[in-house]
Amino acid sequence: MARILIVDDSPSQLMGIQRIVEKLGHEIFTATDGAAGVEVAKQVLPDLVLMDVVMPNLNGFQATRTLKREASTRHIPVVLVTTKDQDTDRLWGMRQGAKAYITKPFSEVELSEVIERVFNVEEPPTA
Repeated sequence: MARILIVDDSPSQLMGIQRIVEKLGHEIFTATDGAAGVEVAKQVLPDLVLMDVVMPNLNGFQATRTLKREASTRHIPVVLVTTKDQDTDRLWGMRQGAKAYITKPFSEVELSEVIERVFNVEEPPTA
């Protein structure tokens, strides 16, 4: 079981993502804007952050960049989960340090596969 932080300012999106992640058996933490997400990440050091982009205070791009610049959080993979679906948005998100980028609306299978893929990439090779 992994510890996953979900950062989204939409209560319905937050609940929907939370439901999917709970079905996968992970422990969940939540925040409703980018600044709060950065603070929660520093406190709980999750194994993964699912980050919306369009949010008040700090947007998801800024929050991702902040996490990647902090020594205590730079190791945490971030998946951007957003309605911003332009190629330039995707490129910018990846440049901020995101490991993956998924656009809303998404299916339960799609989100589950992205989470699984990020964890598989993050695992050290076995001898």
